[in-house]
Amino acid sequence: MYGLRRFGIKFGLFTIASILKGLDNPQDGFSCIHVAGTNGKGSIASALSSILQLSGYKVGLYTSPHLVKFNERIRINNLLVSDKNVVESYKAVNKVIQSDLKATFFELTTAMAFYEFNRQRVDWAVIETGMGGRLDATNIIKPVISIISNISVEHKKYLGNTIGQIASEKGGIIKKSTPVITGVKQKKAISVLKKMAAKKSAPFYRLGNEFRIRRNKDNTFSYFGINTVWRNMRTGLLGSHQIDNAAIVLAACEILNKNKTNLSFQSIKQGLAQNRWPGRLEIVSSSPLILLDGAHNLIAARRLAKFLSDNLADRNITLVTGILDDKPYAAMLACLLPRCNKAILTRPKIYRALSPERLFPAAKKIIQDIEIIPDVGKAIKYAIETTSVNDAICIAGSLYLVGEAKEALDLSALIK
Repeated sequence: MYGLRRFGIKFGLFTIASILKGLDNPQDGFSCIHVAGTNGKGSIASALSSILQLSGYKVGLYTSPHLVKFNERIRINNLLVSDKNVVESYKAVNKVIQSDLKATFFELTTAMAFYEFNRQRVDWAVIETGMGGRLDATNIIKPVISIISNISVEHKKYLGNTIGQIASEKGGIIKKSTPVITGVKQKKAISVLKKMAAKKSAPFYRLGNEFRIRRNKDNTFSYFGINTVWRNMRTGLLGSHQIDNAAIVLAACEILNKNKTNLSFQSIKQGLAQNRWPGRLEIVSSSPLILLDGAHNLIAARRLAKFLSDNLADRNITLVTGILDDKPYAAMLACLLPRCNKAILTRPKIYRALSPERLFPAAKKIIQDIEIIPDVGKAIKYAIETTSVNDAICIAGSLYLVGEAKEALDLSALIK
């Protein structure tokens, strides 16, 4: 399957539709929620999965990319699909692929997830798009709710050069008469999405308009919803931006309950507070403090920089970073490096990663203490050896980097 990655990305629904037809359309065997957007998809999807599970439903969760192990992409009741079931679902999908179809890695994985969810008879599946929305392989589903977390310029080669064009691609998940929930803030994007929703008679709910939040000083927040007010809510994920994601989750819960899905307030509150999503402001050590965050695009880098300023201003910070070649690496470094005292430039193993030497000139304009260590495990080992127990290490710039970092920290026993 990994060998298919070299054939790149292919947009369109013909191949996935053909595969699923051969499997008797397993995606029609369960209710589902579709989540698109630039950032926050996984955080929103995992929270909804947690809440639905606590409410007594059997829940599938499909996300990408994985950090360490392929199985992370397909979960049932938050348990990773077993190796045995990965093999069985692969064989089932591969058996129905016609010889003239060239399925991509993502199309194959998506079909495997739908097959496994149907085979295990989940009640609900929360499905995260891979890229965009309109022509994403996941857009074959018929969701109960469509969610578009937020929008920023990314993947211009595939999605377009402007916010409006990208909004149109992500808005492609909007279905006829199906409620749409979004945290999008740009006027142009809002205009595009509202028009698309109106054209399909889809009710449209926007954070800051139909529902809103008020942050409290103790990291809790109050949710003023479509028809409900919930106070003293808390998300289990770090970062002020996660409260926006939590509000989107709560709006979805309101709509689900309106449609006679039985989600108790206790399950909603507990599911949100217990939600965990690896590699997003994840603290894996306290001495020294080691923080993992994908920060894989400019908006995510800005959010990470704000977190560092708000929470770690009293510590010296070493940034271990590696960035992919389709990202605005100079702008991302300009966000992160002013908060750091030292940088270690490295390179995750994925073929799209930039070399540390390519990052160096942009980094050198901002910070003087820089090391180049191409191997991720060695870079992290060096960071730990040269960082005081009272200071911090931030590993960020790509989810692929974070995945390798988690594996290195687990396997090498670098933290005593």
